[in-house]
Order: sequence, then C-alpha cells, then structure tokens
Amino acid sequence: MTFTESLSLTINNTSNQKQDKILQGAMQVFFRDGYAGTSMDRVAIEAGVSKQTIYSYFHDKESLFKALIEQITIARFHTLFASEELRGEPEQLLRQLAEVYLLKVGEDREYLSLLRVIIAESSRFPEMAKLYYQTVIQRGRQLLSQYFDSHPELGIKDSEATAHIFFGSLVSYVVVQEIIHGKEIMPLPSQNIVDSLIDLICNNRLI
Repeated sequence: MTFTESLSLTINNTSNQKQDKILQGAMQVFFRDGYAGTSMDRVAIEAGVSKQTIYSYFHDKESLFKALIEQITIARFHTLFASEELRGEPEQLLRQLAEVYLLKVGEDREYLSLLRVIIAESSRFPEMAKLYYQTVIQRGRQLLSQYFDSHPELGIKDSEATAHIFFGSLVSYVVVQEIIHGKEIMPLPSQNIVDSLIDLICNNRLI
C-alpha cells in the first residue's frame, strides 16, 4: 500500500468514526426528546462535536433522522432481505422470518425506542413512518409475496394480502406487547404467534 492509499484509508476511517459518533449522539437525543424536540444544537452537545461538523455530514434534521433509521433497520435486516428472492421450504422459511423479526425487534431496546418515536411523531411527520415502512415492511412484503407466487402448492389466492397479514401480525404483536405494554396486562408468548401464522398459511386456513 502506498503512502497516499494509506493516508486515504486513514481519512476515511476517521470520517466514518465521526459520522458514527454523530449518529450515536443523535439517537440519544431523538429517543429522549422525540423528533420535534430534537435540534442540531442538542445533537452536537450529546455527540461532543460542533454543529458545523454535523452539517458537513447531514444537511438537516430530517436527513440525520433518515440516516439513523437506515442504520438501525438495515443493519438488523440486511441478512434477511439482502437476496433478490426468498428460498426454502415454506414452513421453515416462514418460521425463520418470524423468529428473526421478533428477535431483532421485540428484544432490541434501540429498535423499540425508534418505533416509539416514529409512532408518536407519525401524524406530524408522516415521511418518517413512510421511510420505516419502505425500509423494512415493504421490502419484506414484496419478497414474501413473490415467494408465495412461486409456491402454488400453498393454495394462496392473494399473495400480497397474505404477505401483508404475515408481517402486519408481527408488527402488531410487537407494538401491542412492547410499545403499549400489553404484555403487562395480557401477555402472549411470541411462539404462539409464530406457530399460528404458519398454521394459517401453510395449512391453507386463510381461505
């Protein structure tokens, strides 16, 4: 490696570290104060950098929050939705999708905090909710719908609706049990949800 290449690598690593530091600080402020209550000044203080430094990476608060959503969601679901198509036996694949989603979301404090902010601010800032939907739900729903179409033996009449039911049930479970504290009033084991979803889809009980 030449000196120039080594210097370039060092600069890139420093830049990535600085950006990660800003995102970590932003995460603390967004989760504590909500989207509306977050300012670049507060993020700068939390991250230990100047406001000018933040603007050198992010144009505004919206782009900063978008980057945070992408960091939290894409990192957790990259291995799940990275391929162009889903493969495997239906029951095994659906179980893997459901269990990974519930593990990545239901037991992830950062992710739950992000969901709380998005839900709380969605009426005033609908673009945040849309971005979350596009990043996680839409991608998974498209891949699963295509998978159902390629498996006619399942007897699914509407692949898009069934994919929506599948992911919608998982999201609803997390929101009810974790976000609005349903597990403290009427707890429901996640395995029951997974088993029931697989039974409904694989045994053709949605008809």
